[in-house]
Amino acid sequence: MAKRDLALDLFKSFQTGQTNKKIRKRQVRESTGTTSEPQLLKDLLSNLITERNWDTGIAEGTLFSTWEEVVGNEISLHATPISLLDGVLTIRSSSTAWATQLQLIGPDLLGTIQRSAPGALVESITIVGPQGPSWKKGIRTIRGARGPRDTYG
Repeated sequence: MAKRDLALDLFKSFQTGQTNKKIRKRQVRESTGTTSEPQLLKDLLSNLITERNWDTGIAEGTLFSTWEEVVGNEISLHATPISLLDGVLTIRSSSTAWATQLQLIGPDLLGTIQRSAPGALVESITIVGPQGPSWKKGIRTIRGARGPRDTYG
């Protein structure tokens, strides 16, 4: 089954001025291989997920939404997943003491995460503590400046 580039089709229809909806519907049905018979929504969604390779993204989203069940109630109160990029899960802790404790149990925590969310590609974890306010705002900042306290006279 060949995938269609909808943006290219839209551009071509804009250039030619062709707006016949019946022709477009027939072309979409032929290209996707769908019929007019009813289908189960579960089957349609699973086909869509596999066609667009969304398996990993859905598994990662599931990890973030079920974080409390994965790591437990006590850890989830003090640690929150921030991002998952290139197999590295970044977790922010509520205090530096919790960051240290999570570093100590890091390999066990990584194993638990990998068992609980098999589709999410978590290869390592990085734990960061809480951060203070940053006075740096925007891309045009002055090096060595003290932030808004500089203007107090």
